[in-house]
Amino acid sequence: MIWLRRLIQDLRIRQNVDAHVVTIIVFAFAVVSIFGDVVPDQLKWAALLSGVGILVYRLTLPEERPEVSASILGDRSAFDSVPLSSALANARDVRIFAPSAVNLLSAHTCETLRRTVLARAGGSVRVVILDPAEKAAVRMASKQLDDSVDFPIQRLPAALDSAVERLDLMSEWEVEGSFRYRLLPYSPGFSIVLIDPDSSKGRAIVEIHGFHNPSTSSRMHLELNRAQNERWYSYWVRQFDYIWREATQVDVSPAAEADDGPAPADAREGRGRPL
Repeated sequence: MIWLRRLIQDLRIRQNVDAHVVTIIVFAFAVVSIFGDVVPDQLKWAALLSGVGILVYRLTLPEERPEVSASILGDRSAFDSVPLSSALANARDVRIFAPSAVNLLSAHTCETLRRTVLARAGGSVRVVILDPAEKAAVRMASKQLDDSVDFPIQRLPAALDSAVERLDLMSEWEVEGSFRYRLLPYSPGFSIVLIDPDSSKGRAIVEIHGFHNPSTSSRMHLELNRAQNERWYSYWVRQFDYIWREATQVDVSPAAEADDGPAPADAREGRGRPL
């Protein structure tokens, strides 16, 4: 019985106790009244007025908003408890945006992508990073990501050079899946990792860069799935879609053009190699 389960749950956490008590009393009086005038009229009116009073009182209370689960919030270390390799074990679609992605695309992660997503026919990995040629945008992003950190361990321009070299090498891999990357002309202030975002078990991890942090690993992360919040999960999936469309195309394989339509008029060709 749904009402009974809800009653037990509310009593366990001491929630809505007043409403449940009055409901039980009114229900009991109603049942007894079926069998005659066993209950005095004064008690009936008292129970009725109590119920109306509780109802009016609860209408004046501010709307209760559930707290955001602590499980979706944390810094980078909070998500190390579930290794990315296990999250990619059965994945078929991975989408990544980060200013350089140099921390995420470590040698170990790249090898994991090669052995999992890219080893599958139909598997897809798409990556977007900042365009190193956009010097002004790189300087601005470096000011936010490097200069506003108390304990920096790398610089964005050098990280970008390393990332581009790694992405170019990955573009040469002979794999079953599809690997593509693009370059964005500026940093929007966050990073995204999407794992099978169009599936019911999709996962979205967002890193908010913020204005100042003790270290890069202390930035706020949030992890969403479709079941937790359809609206904001879909929002971040669309954010990557917008980024992908605005970014400069790097790989120009026939498969990439078939998937995404004609390349933008200002797309730069020649970087990277088709799979």
